[in-house]
Amino acid sequence: MKTKSIIAKTDRKKAPPIKEPVDFDIVLPGCDKHTLSNGVEVYALNMGAEDTLLINWVFFSGNWYDQQKLQASATNFLIKNGTSNRNAFQLNEHFEYYGAYVNRSCYSETADITIHCLSKHAKELLPVVAEMVVDSVYREEELAIFIQNSKQRLTVGLQKNDFVAGRLIDAYLFGEKHPYGVYSNMEDYTNLKREDLLSFFDKYYRNGRCVMFVAGKIPDGFINQLEENFGKLPLRPHHSPEAELIHQLQPAQQKKIAVLNDPDGVQAAIRIARPFPSRHHPDFQKAMVLNNVFGGFFGARLSANIREDKGYTYGIYSYLMNQVKESGWMVSTEAGREVAQATIDEVYKEMELLRNELVDDEELQMIRNYMIGTVLGDLDGPFQVIGRWKSLLLNGLDEAYFYRGIEIARTITAKELQELANKYLVPEDFYELTVI
Repeated sequence: MKTKSIIAKTDRKKAPPIKEPVDFDIVLPGCDKHTLSNGVEVYALNMGAEDTLLINWVFFSGNWYDQQKLQASATNFLIKNGTSNRNAFQLNEHFEYYGAYVNRSCYSETADITIHCLSKHAKELLPVVAEMVVDSVYREEELAIFIQNSKQRLTVGLQKNDFVAGRLIDAYLFGEKHPYGVYSNMEDYTNLKREDLLSFFDKYYRNGRCVMFVAGKIPDGFINQLEENFGKLPLRPHHSPEAELIHQLQPAQQKKIAVLNDPDGVQAAIRIARPFPSRHHPDFQKAMVLNNVFGGFFGARLSANIREDKGYTYGIYSYLMNQVKESGWMVSTEAGREVAQATIDEVYKEMELLRNELVDDEELQMIRNYMIGTVLGDLDGPFQVIGRWKSLLLNGLDEAYFYRGIEIARTITAKELQELANKYLVPEDFYELTVI
């Protein structure tokens, strides 16, 4: 018997229909919530075609909880450098044998341990992470190596204007003693002691508040494995009632600061920034739209003017700072020393235009498509999706906030953006730092 296939012919003289990103229906894939015996919550997203897995332990052990400078970051970094049964080499050898990548990171409020691995090897990896969480020993020799390497990195960093500007602008915005503004000096590394790290580890890791995020192709019995390895540990739920540490903001009084760091340098590092409310403020998501008009991506006004038209810089961006308690609105760039002031002047000119003139329909539509397109990209894969959930949950938000942000991007008007610009893009409210 003969079969005949029928293939529809494509009319190549007719362009296919184009669908704008703003017209897409966007759905945030849901994740499952599990609770271990000790109350620690696990948010799991079983998604993806590849046999890979991301496991992320989040501890409320960031710089916010420092009793002395660098205590949180040093404790987090060295948690992978030895337990009672394994030294740093043996720990790393175990993870590498199973092809796993293990990272740890310390932020303002939280600190992470993260594993990327093949799904089938999770069973062999989880007990070793649990060992790190309850039995890291912080050997003196490992601490000494950490201090030496950190001092070397700091020495190199302090020679770079961009590095110095990043340290100073946060201190000006929030205060040098505030966790968002504190920065390290050589003596802070010298003052690190093993007993201080052990004390921090015991309180904020072994007995700390924890929440877990898992994404990828989750193997059968995985939640039981988490229960077996972590459910009986003295960890606490991340929402456990606890006396909140209060840190007072102490911003600098002087708004315009110039620092000479490299007399022979040709580049000036520029930061222009103002304090801004957290994500819970009703203006935050609207300001995200305005920021994208202003300088939030490569096609925004700051880049079009200062990079493409004037040629003062290779890149200039603005962004809202990613912190839980307080935020800030930042403009960041490097420019030639001879055009540093001209670059600053142009930033303020762009603020003035946004205050005085409505954004036209074409530009606003481009911004809408860019923002919605970015969300679509962020939902392309399990690791990106769980990252969205993590951001929401750690900031005390829910999925309604996610959908509200999309709706604002689709519907905010040029008039609303102008009102926001007049409220927030006011030069007198900004700190201006130039490091040359």
